[in-house]
Amino acid sequence: MSQKNSNDLQDLQYFGEYGGVNPSISDSSTYTFISAKTMFDTFEGNTEGCYLYSRHSSPSNLYLGEALAALEGTESANVTASGMGAITTVILQLCNSGDHIISSRTIYGGTYAFMKNFLIKFGIKTTFLDITDLDAVAEAITPNTKMIYCESVSNPLLEVADISALSRISKKNQLPLIVDNTFSPLTVSPAKLGADIVIHSLTKFINGTSDCVAGVVCGTTEFCLSLKDVNNGAGMLLGSTLDSMRAASILKNMRTLHIRMKQHSQNAQFLAENFEKDGLRVVYPGLPSHPGHLIMEDQMNPEYGYGGLITMDVGTLENANALMELMQERKLGYLAVSLGFYKTLFSAPGSSTSSEIPLEEQEEMGLGNGLIRFSIGLDDDIQRTYTLMKKCLEDLNILDVKSIKA
Repeated sequence: MSQKNSNDLQDLQYFGEYGGVNPSISDSSTYTFISAKTMFDTFEGNTEGCYLYSRHSSPSNLYLGEALAALEGTESANVTASGMGAITTVILQLCNSGDHIISSRTIYGGTYAFMKNFLIKFGIKTTFLDITDLDAVAEAITPNTKMIYCESVSNPLLEVADISALSRISKKNQLPLIVDNTFSPLTVSPAKLGADIVIHSLTKFINGTSDCVAGVVCGTTEFCLSLKDVNNGAGMLLGSTLDSMRAASILKNMRTLHIRMKQHSQNAQFLAENFEKDGLRVVYPGLPSHPGHLIMEDQMNPEYGYGGLITMDVGTLENANALMELMQERKLGYLAVSLGFYKTLFSAPGSSTSSEIPLEEQEEMGLGNGLIRFSIGLDDDIQRTYTLMKKCLEDLNILDVKSIKA
């Protein structure tokens, strides 16, 4: 299914101004016109192929948007200056005062904070629930509900959303299904499964080099144009536009995404399987022990594996911090937030990327103090990585050598 998307992405060719194999970068904030009438038509959004001002659009951003639309199999895509820039503009474009949102309870902390703490100022309320409980989703719908929001694979607990089933519920109730696919590009294709809008933080796997912040909204041409409307488009009016130089850089990095995702997934699968055999509490969608394993298996694109994220619960925050510090000291990765880097990144979500979620709610959803989220890197010798990580666990007595399962 997504093999076609990958091929569509690879088939895109944009020649530079002088025949370069990379498109020329539009290093301008504003654009000139020969005719004043053309400027007026462009401002009103009635002219194809003409540019007015880079907050509205630029050639570099449109090149990247077309590539991301090909990746997700949507009609169009708008790139933004951050993942949160994509998330917030979509929500504010679709919701007005008095409206209601249904959202997964396990989502990125910034998204949670925006929905719970910021939107309330505009009278927009959110019901957070277990997105895997389809009955609860259906029952939560009210006359004021304007969207169902989830992540393909949730941050940080790695819950797997049944996108096809959620799409049936949303379509039955004439609601858009919004899916954040940041954790699983190529692995899952939400639009093919019935999602109406697909969001990414491009900062993560798609860029893959941890050197910029960016986002994207993938959807219909009509919706993407509405975000850029000069009169009422949230993307246009809130100023969430990506810089052209960064757009050009991300487009180049996207060309290797299919190779990188296979390696991230292969390495994560190896570590998850082996640490589970050692008796550790490991969560990974590629393990049969994962509650969403069969759903993931049913909706994934198998050639790209189950993704590059695993979690491990080592009991206490003290254990988690000690382990992460030791692994960094032994050059196994970085104690850092984010994901999708060539090197493994690890963090304790409860005190970092999910710290916006109150402690009692973290406990209720199973986000313990000892939970570590690993974004597994592109290590060439994953057996060596496993051996070194295991030695760290043993040296800290988190893993008892004598009690390891045979």
